[in-house]
Amino acid sequence: MLELLGSHLSNAEIAAKLFISVRTVESHVSSMLRKLGVPDRRALALRAAVDRPRQEPVPLPAPLTSFVGRARERVELSEMITTHRQVTAIGPGGVGKTRLALTVAAEVAGQYADGVWFADLIPVTDSGMIATAVAGALGLGEQPGRDLTESVLAALADRQALLVVDNCEHVVDGMARFLERLLAACPRVSVLATSQARLMVPFERVYQVPPLSLAGESDAVALFMERAAAAGGPLDPPQHDQITAICARLDGMALAIELAAARYPTLGLDGITSALSHPLRMLTGGSRADQRHRSVRAVLDWSHALLEPADQELLHLVSIFVAPFTASAAAEVAGSEMGVVADGLARLAEQSLLAVTASPKGTSYRALETIRQYGTERLSEAGELAGARARHLRWCLTQAVGLAADRPDWRARFDAVADDLRAALMWAAGEPEQRADACRLARHLAELTFTRHLVGEAQQRYEQASALADDPAAAASMLRRAAAVAGCRMRGDDMYRLYRAAARLAGGTAAAADLATAAIATYRFDTQFEQVPEPAEVVALITEARELAGDDPSARAMVALAEAGRALTEAFGSPGGTARETVALVESAVALARHAGDPLGESAALDTLTVAQSWAGDTFASAATARRRITLLSSVPDSPAKTHELIDALAASMESSLGAGDLPNARRWARQLADHPLLAEVGHRATAWLLVADALAGDAGDVLAASTRFLDAWRRAGSPARAGLGPPAAAVAMIHGLRDDHAARGEWSAILRRLDTSPWQTHGYGAVFDAILLLHRGQAEEAMERMAPEPGEARIPWIWLHWYAALRCEAAVLAGLPDARDRLAGTRAVVAGNPLAEAIVERAESFLGQDQKRLLATADVFEAAGCRYQVARTMVLAGGEQAERGAAALADLGLAPMAPAPMTSER
Repeated sequence: MLELLGSHLSNAEIAAKLFISVRTVESHVSSMLRKLGVPDRRALALRAAVDRPRQEPVPLPAPLTSFVGRARERVELSEMITTHRQVTAIGPGGVGKTRLALTVAAEVAGQYADGVWFADLIPVTDSGMIATAVAGALGLGEQPGRDLTESVLAALADRQALLVVDNCEHVVDGMARFLERLLAACPRVSVLATSQARLMVPFERVYQVPPLSLAGESDAVALFMERAAAAGGPLDPPQHDQITAICARLDGMALAIELAAARYPTLGLDGITSALSHPLRMLTGGSRADQRHRSVRAVLDWSHALLEPADQELLHLVSIFVAPFTASAAAEVAGSEMGVVADGLARLAEQSLLAVTASPKGTSYRALETIRQYGTERLSEAGELAGARARHLRWCLTQAVGLAADRPDWRARFDAVADDLRAALMWAAGEPEQRADACRLARHLAELTFTRHLVGEAQQRYEQASALADDPAAAASMLRRAAAVAGCRMRGDDMYRLYRAAARLAGGTAAAADLATAAIATYRFDTQFEQVPEPAEVVALITEARELAGDDPSARAMVALAEAGRALTEAFGSPGGTARETVALVESAVALARHAGDPLGESAALDTLTVAQSWAGDTFASAATARRRITLLSSVPDSPAKTHELIDALAASMESSLGAGDLPNARRWARQLADHPLLAEVGHRATAWLLVADALAGDAGDVLAASTRFLDAWRRAGSPARAGLGPPAAAVAMIHGLRDDHAARGEWSAILRRLDTSPWQTHGYGAVFDAILLLHRGQAEEAMERMAPEPGEARIPWIWLHWYAALRCEAAVLAGLPDARDRLAGTRAVVAGNPLAEAIVERAESFLGQDQKRLLATADVFEAAGCRYQVARTMVLAGGEQAERGAAALADLGLAPMAPAPMTSER
């Protein structure tokens, strides 16, 4: 009877329990009050609580698998439980709320004298059964005439315990009422609840359970690897990146990762990656105690069933969005009022079915990928998918048109909607009735991605727009833009293919210009081709273009340029051939393009004129023509074709400035190329000439830094063997040689041999860089052997002619050749007008004549050009105290000491 009093039963309840009369119970209560010396029934109940044996809590469910990671979350949740009496861990189904709550409860159990009690509400079908589930966890049975809630409150009234209540989302309202009574009646009890939605009580503290981390030593990867190993063997560490990608596609959701890992023995990582295009089909598992966790679909079915019909429909509709979206965007796609949609989104977020991000620019929502797949499946089942996608397409077109406006934040706005634009285009491109809108969206997306410097995608989108266009002229226009983007990417084969395809669509004089432009690309950008077309094929294109051109000024100008370029190419290849006779031909093409009002065609013609002038020996006219291109293009409206011409003009200006001895401008143009955002995907080409210019200046630190970018980009591109990449490799090899880093020089020399075995490497840039290093080491005789051919004997590229002649002259002086003085006069004639080459020759002559003052004066020329290495070398050659200063300057540049200056026969 005393035990029943301690359970706060009434006299009638005790009588029924013990099968005695109420009068007998009253008699026994009076007797116990007298014998125990307590004043009232309440005191008797407290005495009973002290004397009765303590109930032991039901053990927490034993985990069948190890708990992985979540160190930060465990600490945060533990601290929150310690501070607050009621904490709700919320998150979407499958995120790992239960495992986290159980792990944390086990860790803090020692802080509660009466331990931790666990109640699972999954079996509860209505709010009235909550107390039944909790009573079962406490080991309490039903008592006639007594509410189970009261029994739970009585049992926990004097306990210091933590009650873990799992899966509350389907009985939120009833749970809120139960907790309010529990925490008021049991002051030493704390509650940790898990739910997909907040319980919405004033004393609640919410802990948002995040997905598993994907960064660094990620918990997501660790979980996948452990579960995959348990299923079929360990994974090798090199597969880490692939596993990370899989976990990212699963949004770090613990259940989805576990189910995917379980498929590893049968699918492998590649199979899992492919199967994730239909995640709900793939993410299933074997028998589990909790039916919901047998598949991701089952979890979503459970969450979906908790929603009101209107909210279910809204969830289906917003699953169309693949990126975070706003309430206004959702309202457009849903075709509903903004206020109604905003309220619905809030409810979906409260159920952890949408993630919410608030910022000063507004609030956005996002559905996890599995929820998106689930929602679109539901739309499809209801026959509403096509209509929703059509509204989404119209919204995307509106966004794309709006993004074309010149606003400072357009890039951020584009990034926010880009994935939706791509998804809408992917769907619309396959729907015949949406073809016109798909073409418009592809064109807008091409323009936007090009401006956003996503040049690979821009080319793809222009080609896609062409394929979707009904008008052949419009389709041809899109292909020309695609060809220009391919030019920016330095993809010569694509340029050639796309211009020829444009010609087939365009016909007439437009086709003539396209065919001529394709032919022009084969010689203007020959180093950018994987396979340069055969000469006969190019000649056939020019012939066809000539026949189609008629009297159209632009077409005639391009045909004339193609013919001039072909003539120039043939002059290069013929023994003793000269380009002088082609200069007039190219100048005629320039005039035709100017007359036609075609600045881009004129720029292309000026580029060819640059080459013709340089090959004809007029280096300085070539440099002036290259600069003229940049001035011309500065007034041309932005377009892929203009950008392509400008990038090429920068490269041509850099090369011609280098050949003319204008190193400051050469480095300026080279830096603009290296920093051009459109060249990000061809970083090895973008940095190529900057490496050359910086190496000639002797800035070893800059060269070493840029060489890393060059090498990484080159390897990412598949390590292509291109002659145009030879000069930067030779430049880096020289710098390592000047540093006495023999191993690194050997590595770069090996790269150079892979890149270029042409005469340019033998008698052009290769000879120049080798000569600089040999002279630095005091090996003048070897330098003369390396540059054995006279400048007029070898077909030395114009860029390197002056450098070659000047260094060869200096080598002859330092080697003590008897005809060194005679060589000086001849070399001066060759390099006249080139300040750097003239300074090298002047220094050599001063050294030969032992005129230190005159020799040191050349250092001012090198200093003005930013050629720090040659400044230091000049001081070393001057000897005496100047040599010490020169040695210190070389050390500051990070270079090894230079060999002492030799004695000459005239000293």
